[in-house]
Amino acid sequence: MKVLILGAGNAQIDAIEYCKKKGHEVYGCSYTNTDKGIPLLDHFKQLDIKDVKSIEEYVKTENIDIVYSVGSDLAMPTIMRVSEDLGLRHFISLETAQICQNKHLMRTALGNDFDGNIPFIVCDNEEDALTYTQFPGMMKPVDSQGQRGCFRVNSKKDIEQFFKESLSYSKSGKVIIEKFVDGPEISVNGYLQEGILKFAFVSDRIVFDEYPGGIIKEHLYPTRYQDSKNAAINLVKRICEKIGIKNGPVYAQIKLDRLKPVILEITPRLDGCHMWNLIKHYSGNDLLDAAFRHLFYNENIEFSDVDETKKMKLSFMCAKTGSVFDRSNYDVSNALYYTWYYETGEIVKKLNGFMEKGGYQITLY
Repeated sequence: MKVLILGAGNAQIDAIEYCKKKGHEVYGCSYTNTDKGIPLLDHFKQLDIKDVKSIEEYVKTENIDIVYSVGSDLAMPTIMRVSEDLGLRHFISLETAQICQNKHLMRTALGNDFDGNIPFIVCDNEEDALTYTQFPGMMKPVDSQGQRGCFRVNSKKDIEQFFKESLSYSKSGKVIIEKFVDGPEISVNGYLQEGILKFAFVSDRIVFDEYPGGIIKEHLYPTRYQDSKNAAINLVKRICEKIGIKNGPVYAQIKLDRLKPVILEITPRLDGCHMWNLIKHYSGNDLLDAAFRHLFYNENIEFSDVDETKKMKLSFMCAKTGSVFDRSNYDVSNALYYTWYYETGEIVKKLNGFMEKGGYQITLY
């Protein structure tokens, strides 16, 4: 089978390696020709994954069977539009992909009366942004990813200071300012088939407190907030039903407001943190394998129950943007699994602009 993976960075390497291992012919596209996954591909073409027309022409020219990606919100609308236009198998509609990729559309689609949504405004200029009064708030580009351009704003002065930078990360030229929820963060990794949430894995999402935007440091499993676990899973179920996620993986970032779950973001894909690997190490359930078997062959997917008898975490080896990476700064001696994004001596590229991922490891703790 010919498979096109959109993007070839660290998040997509999982998908590239999986498809290669299964004997598929793997194609890849990215706006840059320096992504770490490119040497693993059978074929590569430098194309912007947001350029639907060019991607569609490439798919037709190469007679590609499946278009997919992991860890990239930007890829999902392109995947669904191309797949719908060409009659290729896919998990969700273009409309659903667009809703999930745009924070404004997501908040609006859920509605102000949806239990688990939070108050927000959307603006394209500083004057409108300064009408926000429900401080503290979080200001974000409506259509970016990876915590780029996210700032906590405690006053109108903060909006004035950060508005232009936040706006600079938005492709549509809009930012969203929403109520800041001062509580712990959890994640739900789930899997749906024919509208049924067949699997849900709730972990604690630990971030760098000293940086804005919820930059990830590590995931802990099982969650320490067991009293909120079922409500979080129920929230994900209700959101999926509301916006039309019926098949494939789903990933939700959730804050606990006095232990009540509220949604930050939800996306119809595997996350960019390789949580499928932690889940596989912990329980044997393989969401990456499930997604491709479901997508390629429409297999009925079954999952085993998870026995929460041990503690496991996925931790990132992080380094400051622009710094020189040094693998010797990190202890991986107790890792069940680890991988690096950088060699020692390489310069750490800017993604969020504060603290970037340089690799990750899975350990017991």
